[in-house]
Amino acid sequence: MTQLSSIGPARQQAVFVSGVAGYRPLIPVASTKLEQAAHDALSPAAWAYIAGSAGRERTARANQTAFDHWRIVPRVLHDVSRRDFGIELFGQHLPAPVLLAPIGVLEMAHRQADLAVARAAAAIGVPFVFSSQASVDMETCAAAMGDSPRWFQLYWSQSSEVVKSFVRRAEACGCSAIVLTLDTTLLGWRPRDLDLGSLPFLHGMGIAQYTTDPAFLAELHEPLDVPVMQPPLTLSTIRVALDQKKHFPGGLLCNLFSDEPRLAVQRFVATYSRPSLQWDDLPVLRGLTRLPIVLKGLLHPDDARRAVEAGMDGVIVSNHGGRQVDGATAALDALPGIVDAVQARVPVLFDSGIRTGSDVFKALALGARAVLLGRPYVYGLALAGECGVRDVILNVLAELDLTMGLSGCRNLQEVTRETLTKPSQSCGR
Repeated sequence: MTQLSSIGPARQQAVFVSGVAGYRPLIPVASTKLEQAAHDALSPAAWAYIAGSAGRERTARANQTAFDHWRIVPRVLHDVSRRDFGIELFGQHLPAPVLLAPIGVLEMAHRQADLAVARAAAAIGVPFVFSSQASVDMETCAAAMGDSPRWFQLYWSQSSEVVKSFVRRAEACGCSAIVLTLDTTLLGWRPRDLDLGSLPFLHGMGIAQYTTDPAFLAELHEPLDVPVMQPPLTLSTIRVALDQKKHFPGGLLCNLFSDEPRLAVQRFVATYSRPSLQWDDLPVLRGLTRLPIVLKGLLHPDDARRAVEAGMDGVIVSNHGGRQVDGATAALDALPGIVDAVQARVPVLFDSGIRTGSDVFKALALGARAVLLGRPYVYGLALAGECGVRDVILNVLAELDLTMGLSGCRNLQEVTRETLTKPSQSCGR
């Protein structure tokens, strides 16, 4: 496991010393260059799915520009020769306040997909939140992580048996929390994907948790409650059918004459999420597990209060990276109100818009216990697989460490709202 205390100077030194020998970083350090390099490396369909957001993508832009609403006010002449950003979360000590967000269909970025991310997370010691829409099943990823922490993100399926099975599997493979995503009971309007007519799930991608699940497979031949749209028979339709067979357990040759890959795709699309989900359903999930339950996708203080009243163990302030509602409030703008509403009764985590270590600093200063890093690690995955993911994480943590030290903070207890100001405000205190 990588030593993370005071990582910033050591990370810088390693890069500069390698530069003397003529070597350059494996992936770009600057977040904008990292994104551009991933764009150049990915197929149009992969880039549309990974980088695209809802509508005119105003929410995604707002997520990042919201960080400009706050400025860090460094303090000087503090002994910051040693720094530590470890945290305690749900009874576990984590070496850094960063988790890897659940992101689906990672095979669009790299053939090793979730497995590469799991290995990178384990090497550093940060938790990886397994996605329901993973390309590699949770058991395989957990086996690669050893004792390193991992969580599981749940989409509440229309099948109660699948929900139960997912929770049981998450417990069995050592997940230490369940993250229930609430903002994706319907798929957002995503023009980049729509313009390409591209939805990876129809190719059988990103549904490995389902095609390895006994409850899902047991229901495979049951009739669906909604009509299934059938595309006309073309060469493209045949290629998609072969893709479905290739991605189903056993591979293309084993499934060449099987109808199960097609049925699995149809059942997943028809049942993966439940639009009728409501607050009264939460006790059902609470009754399925003793693991901490964290609600992801909250933007309103009243929802956060209600989550606490419902006995949930934590909340994640998130707008799904801008992928669901165009013109929604920026997640960072919602963070202070939710922190105030929760009043430290449960941990508040933050997701959506994190690109740099200074972004992490600002979210922590506004009250987040930890943040979830999303698209940047996928960009690293696209460029260099496991090594790319690892380097992205280390770069973000190195910048966080240096930002803390240069702001006069030795630990996260000293990273408070007092370290920030708004541009229109005076820095005097």
